[in-house]
Amino acid sequence: MPARLSEAAAARFAPRVIDWQRRHGRHDLPWQSTRDPYRVWLSEIMLQQTQVSTVLDYYPRFLARFPDLASLAQAQLEQVLGLWSGLGYYTRARNLHRCAQQLVAEHGGQFPRSAQQLQALPGIGRSTAAAIAAFCFGERAAILDGNVKRVLTRVFGIDDDVGQAAGERALWQLAERLLQQVDARRAMPRYTQGLMDLGATVCTRSRPDCAACPLQDGCVAARSGAPERYPAKRQRAPRSQVTLWLLHATDGCGRVWLQQRPASGIWARLHCLPQYASGDALLQDVPEAARAQAIERAPFTHVLTHRELAIHVVEVRVANSFGAARAGAWHAPDAWPALGLPAPVRRVLEAAAQP
Repeated sequence: MPARLSEAAAARFAPRVIDWQRRHGRHDLPWQSTRDPYRVWLSEIMLQQTQVSTVLDYYPRFLARFPDLASLAQAQLEQVLGLWSGLGYYTRARNLHRCAQQLVAEHGGQFPRSAQQLQALPGIGRSTAAAIAAFCFGERAAILDGNVKRVLTRVFGIDDDVGQAAGERALWQLAERLLQQVDARRAMPRYTQGLMDLGATVCTRSRPDCAACPLQDGCVAARSGAPERYPAKRQRAPRSQVTLWLLHATDGCGRVWLQQRPASGIWARLHCLPQYASGDALLQDVPEAARAQAIERAPFTHVLTHRELAIHVVEVRVANSFGAARAGAWHAPDAWPALGLPAPVRRVLEAAAQP
């Protein structure tokens, strides 16, 4: 870590970021024109591990259905998961719903005004809490998302593995030190946005545009000629390989049979095609009269953070009595699109619905 970071260097950092953001940063994102903590919170949760271009599609739809905290708190979780379907990382949606309910029940429907208090709420980590507090309440609170980590490690030439506890702790200390010269209430929103914008548009993971960066003259990574080597690459555990067999059962009315997944595990609480460990187990569960007409589609791969799923789908037409004594329910073609569905299941159903 840059233990010998001078006061002068620390003092120059924030004003440069603020000035650059004012002239060259992003100003047209829909959550930038508000200091409403509900809208800022929603955007911050959606943007976790998700590209801005994707969030731009989901954010307005979500607000149209749940325009405020009260409407979200009163909603059924299935409605929230339905709107979230396709964004992935569904724990975010479940925590979003829990957080809304807790804010209404314990905080009178108001967001706490400090990062420390915000961090105690479901699904709000340290960096997200700081972003909400900085944007909405002008608190001098440091953020440290993936983009900001990349900017700081490159500018200050930090070789430590910031994915490890010690490296991340030291990077937090640096981020907080850089706040000392920021006029909190007036400048914190622009400074926080500036760091995000630099990481997203200039100091990108690959092929960073160093010539456009306001911090280039003091950037260790730029001087080295190899900025992409920062932050230090950490060893990732290999993804586990999992094979799933999914039964796409439809009846004569075009309805599809779906089961709601358990409250824990993969695709928790989402509606899913019945899942089996093998093709034989799946076929054994299909009525004998329909088994001969079963069609196995070409398998495909779906990648999760820690798992790689090899998905096999078997289509079969069954009588509507198929559901007797089974967990699940029939869903009509105009009903299942509103459900919370795993992305690969939604893709299978949408493809089957094409003429």
